[in-house]
Amino acid sequence: MAETKKKKLVAAEGAAPMKPAKPVGNAGGLRAGAIILWLLAIGFEVLALLVVLGKVDLKFMSQMTQLLVFLGLDLVCVIIGSQLWKKANHIRPASRKNAFTFWLWNNMGVVVACIAFVPIIVIMLTNKDLDKKTKVIAVVAAIIALLIGGVASYDFNPVSLEEQTAAINAIDGTVYWSRFGKVYHTHDDCQALNRTEELTYGSVDQAIAAGRTRLCKFCANRDDITDVVTDGRVEEAVIDTVDDAA
Repeated sequence: MAETKKKKLVAAEGAAPMKPAKPVGNAGGLRAGAIILWLLAIGFEVLALLVVLGKVDLKFMSQMTQLLVFLGLDLVCVIIGSQLWKKANHIRPASRKNAFTFWLWNNMGVVVACIAFVPIIVIMLTNKDLDKKTKVIAVVAAIIALLIGGVASYDFNPVSLEEQTAAINAIDGTVYWSRFGKVYHTHDDCQALNRTEELTYGSVDQAIAAGRTRLCKFCANRDDITDVVTDGRVEEAVIDTVDDAA
């Protein structure tokens, strides 16, 4: 507690103001929420499919409007579910030792996006009874939704169990990150933070949970930290270090 107050005081006298990080959260709860939303997404896909097949007809909306509404709800559920899943992966990450499992676990949202849109795209393309104009617009909308959902679901900054463990073991103290930054820092006066208007501070696991999965290379050099993945090093080095320690 004394350390936190001291850092707040330094920030008030000098550089960017600081705010505490949010609690890490519960990975299990986040995953449960993601799964529920993904099931809803598939449900909306089924409704859209039933509209295409003429099994569902909401009299107050045209067929086109019904299709677009259900596809839009499908997309919203896919994206929100994927954000929850990615957040859970940063709290309780998978091991990188099995490359396929690691990729699948970190890109489950992409898989769900494909499940939520590809079948209806195929069915609409092969449905000869669907009005041509409706088919073209609906297929284009579904493809755009698939692309948006896939990109939003892909984790461009994944973290492994080995990387998280190495960082927690190597850094025992407060770290800092900026609102739009991709890395965390061990020093609030790091040269990479010169133009930062506000910093968030917390523990390493809070930084990783917030999506900052790499240590700043300048801070790593300054503290002579070599066992943590930085924005200038590859993951394999950390995996080797953790394996050796085990």
